[in-house]
Amino acid sequence: MTADNKNSTHNTTRATSFLFECALLKRIMRTGYAFLGQGSESVASHTFGVAMAAMMMVELSPRKAELDMEKILKFCLLHDVPEARTGDANAVNKLYVKIDEEAAINDLTQGLPGGDEIRALLKEYAECRSAESLLVHDADQIDMLVSLKENLDTGSSDAAIWIPHVKARLRTSEGMSLAESIIEEHWSGWWMRQLIGPDYNSSKQDKGENA
Repeated sequence: MTADNKNSTHNTTRATSFLFECALLKRIMRTGYAFLGQGSESVASHTFGVAMAAMMMVELSPRKAELDMEKILKFCLLHDVPEARTGDANAVNKLYVKIDEEAAINDLTQGLPGGDEIRALLKEYAECRSAESLLVHDADQIDMLVSLKENLDTGSSDAAIWIPHVKARLRTSEGMSLAESIIEEHWSGWWMRQLIGPDYNSSKQDKGENA
């Protein structure tokens, strides 16, 4: 086997290992729900929600032409990948446990095709200075807000306590605007309007809910 073939085989094997590592995020659960008292979500499910939130924020943004959508979606996909090694630490955990995310990032990208780019992207995301990183940090909070609103609408009064704190973390106009809409909208509105029709809004008003 030539040196080029060996290198190609190594790269393919390393890329395969990375895919298995990322697949673990489907089974690693976000731990904050224990403190909410209901609900559950994997890290991978959260990643999907963040990506969808970021995509909508870009579409709604007056700055759309200035934003790098490819970079934004890469931030979304990568921002919690280190949790395959560190696990998901919630706010209470972080009072007592220090996560060495830098070491996790260095190890997970070691010898990985595209590893240098991944390290650079995660560094830029953590620094939270570029327009794209700020937007994705807000998308991270928007996905949490969607989950809290789902829980609120399905009976968790404790979710209402957390919602103002999540909203207070938002730093972009796109995030703030979308957050207000999330609070106003009922979690089941998208399908109830289709099935119930015009009576949907009037039935909400009869119950004293926001239209």
